[in-house]
Amino acid sequence: MKSSLPLLLAVDSGNTRIQWGLHDGQDWVRQGAAEVAQVPEGTARTTEAKDGLALLDKEWGDMEEPVQIMVSHVGGAGVAEELSRSFRRWQAEPRWITAAAYQCGVRNYYAEPLQLGCDRWAALIAAWELQRQGCLVVDAGTAMTVDTLSDTGEFLGGIITPGLALMQKALIENTAALEQGNGKFCEYPDRTVDAMYTGALLAMAGAVDRMAAILAATLGRVPDCILSGGAAQQLQARLDATTVVVDNLVLDGLRIIARETPAAVSETLGSAE
Repeated sequence: MKSSLPLLLAVDSGNTRIQWGLHDGQDWVRQGAAEVAQVPEGTARTTEAKDGLALLDKEWGDMEEPVQIMVSHVGGAGVAEELSRSFRRWQAEPRWITAAAYQCGVRNYYAEPLQLGCDRWAALIAAWELQRQGCLVVDAGTAMTVDTLSDTGEFLGGIITPGLALMQKALIENTAALEQGNGKFCEYPDRTVDAMYTGALLAMAGAVDRMAAILAATLGRVPDCILSGGAAQQLQARLDATTVVVDNLVLDGLRIIARETPAAVSETLGSAE
């Protein structure tokens, strides 16, 4: 059944994964994801990445036409070009967002506001609408970002660390004789794969809890932690902070930006045409 409401397509194009959602002004009516691992420039894209982009193209081929297209893109130029080609099937001009000094109630205190990743910015905007008070905003993806919001909607700063898979990959690739495999969390790991998995997860949890303590000193109370990303569930179980897991924080941020600033702020990515 087709929607009678204006449709928004929100696209979160990350380093290894593209998530998207179609919103009808009331709810997400369709969602999907594709793996699109980045490769060095000039290198043939992996079969997995090609299949992921082909799947995306197929899913969009039978989808209702969106009136607005909002994109957060932090991946490579090649993926941006392929996305741009896919978007040409519709009349709507895609808006490739960037961070701003102020938008949707959030003030950006980054030293150079436009240098903040657009995915982090969208997540901060979504978290502010959800909480309306100071909190931590954590995206546990390929990399993990831990960002801080004040009680008045100021982005105070944040940290970036390797994510769960990337941390383990770095160990395997840069250390001799470490076995590969699927590890699990253990209080007292007695297998190498479990030791790496547990160490990576606790390192991430420690970073989040430490940032929570720093923000608590500023707020005068322990902040809630808004979690998103592929490792959010695993991380949630190891945190001291009160947590809320939001599956599509960046997509929600794109939806809010589209609603609050329908005319501009973002610009078309000319280099991808």
